[in-house]
Amino acid sequence: MAWLAIPRPLALLLATSLFGNARAVINLDLTSTESIIAAAGTIAYDMMTYYKGNLSGQTPGLLPGPPPNPQITNAGYFWWEAGAMFGSMIDYWYYTGDSTYNDVVSQGLLFQTGPDNDYLPQNQTNGMGNDDQGFWGMSAMTAAELGFPNPPANQPQWLALAQGVYNTQLPRFDNICGGGLHWQAYSVLNGYNYKNSIANGCFFNIASRLAVYTGNNSYAVNAESTWDWITNVGFIDPNYNVYDGASTTTNCTPVNKQEYSYNTAVWLLGAAHMYNYTNGSQIWHDRVDGLVTAAINNFFPNGIAYEKICEAVPSKCSIDMLSFKAYLTRWMAAATKQAPFIYDRVKAVLEKSATAAALQCNGSPADHPNGRMCGLSWSMGTTWDGTSGVGQQMAAMEVIQSNLIQQAKAPLTSNTGGTSKGNPTAGQGDTTNPGGVKPITTADRAGAGILTALVAAVVLSGLAWVSMPEKTS
Repeated sequence: MAWLAIPRPLALLLATSLFGNARAVINLDLTSTESIIAAAGTIAYDMMTYYKGNLSGQTPGLLPGPPPNPQITNAGYFWWEAGAMFGSMIDYWYYTGDSTYNDVVSQGLLFQTGPDNDYLPQNQTNGMGNDDQGFWGMSAMTAAELGFPNPPANQPQWLALAQGVYNTQLPRFDNICGGGLHWQAYSVLNGYNYKNSIANGCFFNIASRLAVYTGNNSYAVNAESTWDWITNVGFIDPNYNVYDGASTTTNCTPVNKQEYSYNTAVWLLGAAHMYNYTNGSQIWHDRVDGLVTAAINNFFPNGIAYEKICEAVPSKCSIDMLSFKAYLTRWMAAATKQAPFIYDRVKAVLEKSATAAALQCNGSPADHPNGRMCGLSWSMGTTWDGTSGVGQQMAAMEVIQSNLIQQAKAPLTSNTGGTSKGNPTAGQGDTTNPGGVKPITTADRAGAGILTALVAAVVLSGLAWVSMPEKTS
């Protein structure tokens, strides 16, 4: 209960003084560092009011949810989004210097590591996607890179946790469709017979960042091979459009060409790290350039971030989709530190999107009637789109604070001051089961069967893959 028990951070005090009435929007001046910090502080505070995991009797690391019915899209949050939120709060500390939430973030990230310290907690077995595990691993990687305070010596360390995720996922690659990771981690789970860009993108992202942080070329080799597979199978086309995935039952054809903003962004940040790792090679320069161009063309109409799969009717967005722009803007900004040649283009859309996002932070939902909750549809200006939640808060916070990326310190590596300790064999405790997770039981299979039954109706409705109860894309 630490963050609720202490005075609000200076950033929040500055920000709340900007509100003249219950319907006021956030007053954001992008020429002022203090204004950006103030706005981010207000949004962060409001976002963290959704999180109860640090309260007595609650489970650290979990947001309220998940929804009992996959067709009720906004009834609760899946496990992966809490991991993503903690990564955003590490970003918040990085950009603003406000450590108010650090203890809560560390508690959540450490409580969910699982018995082998690889983000495979046994209570998440029934819905464990490779992308779910990957989001927690990417947050741990962010903590190592940004110099987030290290855990106590008797706790798993940030770098070792990211390595644990990498080590448990690498053996899951197979030859179906010529390679690649399945969406789900275990064959009994609904969605296992689907390979997609987000699961493979999370692995690629972690591998490339481990290569830069540690200097170990084996990570880069596997990042490169993952890129080769994703392009060969057609999930990334020659114009760098990133498509969702395909069924393994038909040899990954045809490709499901739905496009989600976070798919492009997760590959962009990984590619930027490969550009850095290869000392600016032309091949990775071209890949980064292509992905930035595709991201801007596909997801920034009129220069403002837009989740095109659902934003025209925000109520059609699943609870996952409501957060995708957080990762789009966050990873685009982070990529500029690894590949500075993209900075000007990224800065332009971040500035315009941040200005628009601040205007949309004027909602007054029943559960937070403060007149400043952020909606999804930044293009609507001050007309609140009626949505609110963790995803919308995270997206607005990330796009606003990302405007401080140029003045923020460079990410650390083991050669430039990084102090997080690694473990190259992390996550390899039980080689008979991926990640050392307990064998799937009859009860687990029954649970997976129930999820499969629930999904059957959803598949018929359109946005099948993003509406499934296992979450992301």
